[in-house]
Amino acid sequence: MEENWAKIIESIGEDLERPGLVDTPRRAAKAFAFLTGGYQQSVEDVVNDALFPSDSSEMILVQDVELYSLCEHHILPFIGKCHVAYIPTGKVLGLSKVARIVDLFARRLQIQESLTSQIAETIMEVTDAQGVGVIIEAQHMCMMMRGVEKQNSLMKTSAMLGTFRSEQKTRDEFLALLQMKR
Repeated sequence: MEENWAKIIESIGEDLERPGLVDTPRRAAKAFAFLTGGYQQSVEDVVNDALFPSDSSEMILVQDVELYSLCEHHILPFIGKCHVAYIPTGKVLGLSKVARIVDLFARRLQIQESLTSQIAETIMEVTDAQGVGVIIEAQHMCMMMRGVEKQNSLMKTSAMLGTFRSEQKTRDEFLALLQMKR
């Protein structure tokens, strides 16, 4: 990867001998490996048996989980927050594992629509929940730094599974809880 970064930097007309760029291919390769680290993990690695018995059957909401991803079209960042809610059926997921599942999929080349669905489907599968709701709000550098250059645009996506899709009152509760803090 380091050699390829060197080629990219040279191809834009830069001099890799310039003091500020001498170590850039190495640093860029290391950064890119970190930013795409989700390919090196699995759901099983991330969850690591952090499922706990629970009598709770009420909605659990983890709000404002920050996320950083790279769009698969331009390999530019999109940055935002993710809200994840689920209704357990006898077991709950360790709190940090929700954020780790978000990171697992965000640290891959993505589009926001797929990312939202992947998080929801994984939480549903891992917890065997009655339902899962996921909303992501993000700003996309591919729309802000290039192309239409719209600085204040915000993309929102949602995935509603199980009771979040079939029962309006469940969806309404999720949306109301998100509005409480705003």
